[in-house]
Amino acid sequence: MTEATPQTILIVDDCPENLTVLSDLLQPVYQVRAATSGRKALIIAASAPRPDLVLLDVMMPEMDGFQVLEGLRANPATRDIPVIFVTAMDSREAELRGLDVGAVDYITKPVVPPVVLARVRTQLALKQARDRLAGQNAWLEAEIARRLSDNELTQEVSIRALAHLAETRDPETGNHILRTQNYVHDLGLRLRHHARFCDTLSDRYIQLLARSAPLHDIGKVGIPDAILQKPGALTPEEWKIMQTHARLGHDAIEMAERDAARPVEFLGLAKEIARWHHEKWDGSGYPDGLAGDAIPLSARLMALADVFDALISPRVYKAPMPFEKARDIIAAGRGKHFDPDITDAFLAGFEAFVAIARAHSDAT
Repeated sequence: MTEATPQTILIVDDCPENLTVLSDLLQPVYQVRAATSGRKALIIAASAPRPDLVLLDVMMPEMDGFQVLEGLRANPATRDIPVIFVTAMDSREAELRGLDVGAVDYITKPVVPPVVLARVRTQLALKQARDRLAGQNAWLEAEIARRLSDNELTQEVSIRALAHLAETRDPETGNHILRTQNYVHDLGLRLRHHARFCDTLSDRYIQLLARSAPLHDIGKVGIPDAILQKPGALTPEEWKIMQTHARLGHDAIEMAERDAARPVEFLGLAKEIARWHHEKWDGSGYPDGLAGDAIPLSARLMALADVFDALISPRVYKAPMPFEKARDIIAAGRGKHFDPDITDAFLAGFEAFVAIARAHSDAT
């Protein structure tokens, strides 16, 4: 069985005789390092093997013990090393000052060996306990982060699976969910400092918005194939049925929300997007004919992203449209179909939208 490495103690004193006395006392049990000045002490304390405890003389030339302790605390590598002051200054004021600046104990000279050993053992035991606790806390934090990451990944994969389920009913959409997800994320970032939106578009909201976006057309699973995949124009009756996908998606997400043991934050945005991303700024959209700011911000962002992608993508009933022509149609819908400020953000970031579209283009 391998013996444990002895703990390391750094003794700092400008008097060699004092160093010898303390070294002889401690070396049978501990690994001892020594420094005859404050500057050397700071260098040794930051090098391997790093001390587990420092016995520090107060009265030293050039740099006294208080200054050395200040230097130890200023260095992240040494700030947590416990320090015991060892000094001939036998006054309550000096002791209180030492404890006030961060020393863990105070020993007066001439030293009494049993007292020194007892106090050293106590402080080393406390440091070991703190180190174990810090290690346990670090492990717990890492484990919590890992589990949160696993949960986030599971949630994201589940969302993608549901979105792809809708996509299988409308196979020509290809990477539509990836593109629209990136579009709304880009728009959110561009508008987060805008006076109208800054109170809503926090980093967390934008993250949830992007996570929710793939579910915008989940209601299409309830639309018959004959309508969903029809190569020609829909009849008025078929169009009414097609429009129900917005409400169907909202209701499906709401049912999932009711089944959850506790509220799931992103589902609130997912419901908004699913139900209202076909509403129009002027009130002529569906399913509820909302207008202006009555349309949730999430749905207004999704509306523009969805229309742009539909314009530039091939469908059974149309060829893809050039990016510039799609941009002009979006611009023409400013204040009619789309929120004016969101439209302006899109136009300002048009090249970024094009880059997203190209990065996630449908393979042919």
